[in-house]
Amino acid sequence: MSISLLLEMASSEHPDRLAVTSGETRLTVSELSDLADRAAGVIAGSGARHVAYVGTGGHLQPLLIFAAARACVPYTPVNYRLAAEGVQELLDRLNDPLVIVDPGYREVVGDRLRPAQDCNEFLLTARAGEPHAEFADPDSVAIVLFTSGTTSKPKAVELSHANLTSYITQTVEFSSAEPTDAALVCVPPYHIAGVNAPLSNLYAGRRVVYLPQFDAGQWLRLAVEEHITTATVVPTMLDRIVAELHAHPTTLPALRNLAYGGSKVALPLVRKALQLMPDVGFVNAYGLTETSSTIAVLTPDDHREALGSTEPAVAKRLGSVGRPVPGVEIQVRAKDGTPVAANLTGELFVRGDQVSGRYAGLGSVLDESGWFPTRDLATVDDDGYLYIVGRSDDTIIRGGENIAPAEIEDVLIEHPDVRQVAVVGVEDPQWGQIIVAVVVPEPASAPDADELREFVRGSLRGSRTPDRIVFRDELPVTPTGKVVRRDIVTSLLDERTKAASHG
Repeated sequence: MSISLLLEMASSEHPDRLAVTSGETRLTVSELSDLADRAAGVIAGSGARHVAYVGTGGHLQPLLIFAAARACVPYTPVNYRLAAEGVQELLDRLNDPLVIVDPGYREVVGDRLRPAQDCNEFLLTARAGEPHAEFADPDSVAIVLFTSGTTSKPKAVELSHANLTSYITQTVEFSSAEPTDAALVCVPPYHIAGVNAPLSNLYAGRRVVYLPQFDAGQWLRLAVEEHITTATVVPTMLDRIVAELHAHPTTLPALRNLAYGGSKVALPLVRKALQLMPDVGFVNAYGLTETSSTIAVLTPDDHREALGSTEPAVAKRLGSVGRPVPGVEIQVRAKDGTPVAANLTGELFVRGDQVSGRYAGLGSVLDESGWFPTRDLATVDDDGYLYIVGRSDDTIIRGGENIAPAEIEDVLIEHPDVRQVAVVGVEDPQWGQIIVAVVVPEPASAPDADELREFVRGSLRGSRTPDRIVFRDELPVTPTGKVVRRDIVTSLLDERTKAASHG
């Protein structure tokens, strides 16, 4: 099944229903479908074997997704926040692409490839063009997304039409939305959630409202004015929305569901959000680019039950990512590859039709039984709730003992003077690595490093106590909120080198 069939089904069911709102642009489902056909004609006529987009998204995102699908070529939205060298390096890795760019990012694209097309010129050409529509082979590549590259060079993840449509059809009920339902989308177009937002919402029959440049005040204004019923945010966005609501209380009468994900969310932030928006159903969605998005969900009922429970095992679930979505199997494995018992930590493996596990130039990393190694460390409790402990790459080895940074971070974040925290391992001649906690204090607070170390020691054994605590105004993060730990380690090592040279 091609992803273009999702739009065709939506157009057959509700052709006159509004599909997309982006600034002043409003397109019905049939208008989006017709424009996608004509844009596919432009793509096919260009002879390009790939479509790349550098820009902030909006209505161009669903248009290019479906147009590329109907031209039977892959589509790649590129991280427009990168420097020119980074953008051009990624574009060079694509196969003979037609590059479409927002006017504000023309300079970062350069002219090393075929000349890039301004998005406005592309739209003008498409509106006057001849329709073209084919159904791609379900096993062919529909979307290529570059990973964030927080620990290594970005990989080009290949997602087939079958991967994406399997995810949509197994997790979304077709035409299940009410005519007035609307989804507010502010995640970047190059993120897997930015790709799936138009696919899932159009399939459900829900209007997609775009906010290309996130601002918490603007997000709240749109949520009220556009009668938003559902939205998806990353942790940094949720943090700013909560801060804005705290400073300027706002009623969100239509909002029923708010999904968050992309990286770990601190429990104090989740509790604040639940308290400030008591009538909203919160969803913690965990997934990876390689799995076509969400593979586990903590539902609104799970959130409410955990928040109000006095039973430790139930209350603990607020820190989980829930249970697997339909069609997905999970396994937590020990280092020797054998599944571990409940409540024990190992590497998370996942399997299902939505799981790709393929990288351009590298091929598939699925094992012989179709399991994908996420490289996330995880546990599953007795009731099937999944907990992400951290990345295997982030493990600190201090004196021969393996230490998960998340274990320490989960304690420190509960201190009232700690707003954000990241724990990393730094090379040390005696211990191999030492534990360094990098803390962003709450505004107007001045926590003491020794006090924070004692706070950790009160919950964890002594070997888990940070050797050092340093304070920062902010942590280096990706646009989706993932902490870039290698940047933290590099800065700490640079500071140590400078101190030694002045010693």
